[in-house]
Amino acid sequence: MDMGRVLTGSPWTFNNHLLVLHRLQWGEDPLKVPLIYTPFWVQIHDVPARLFSEKLAAQLGNFLGSFLGYDGANLGKENRNYMCIRAQIDIRRPLKRKKQVLFNGICSYVRFKYEHLSLFCFYCGRLGHNDSFCKAKMLLGVEFAELGWDLSVRAQSRRALSMNSVWLREENDSQRE
Repeated sequence: MDMGRVLTGSPWTFNNHLLVLHRLQWGEDPLKVPLIYTPFWVQIHDVPARLFSEKLAAQLGNFLGSFLGYDGANLGKENRNYMCIRAQIDIRRPLKRKKQVLFNGICSYVRFKYEHLSLFCFYCGRLGHNDSFCKAKMLLGVEFAELGWDLSVRAQSRRALSMNSVWLREENDSQRE
């Protein structure tokens, strides 16, 4: 039971560093397990609500890595105008920020925001280091370089968003409905 909770609750971090976990199968050699994939909950913003579907979620999840699941609970909820998917991400690759999609003959972009995002580089977009220790930036030999990523890829937690619920307001709160 605890193993399942740990695996479904990932990604986990320690001192803001990502912990990559893998459940060993019987007979699997731990020394041969590539610790390069980890699941993330990813919020997909700027998708018209009428197009929220598991099919679209799977397509976008496979664009990010490997689609693992879809949380349909966001539909119609206040402050939740995004799709939420779970995808297995290759941590050696830069985080994907957006994807061009075609909605009813109109080209548009959807934006990706990663929940529980740990240490990542604003220069190369990879997890595990910051721009002060980026090999790609060091190879250029420049002290100041244009950053390709920013905090917009970090999602606000869904729990923080739900704190605005009318059920959680104080009894004397003037915003009562």
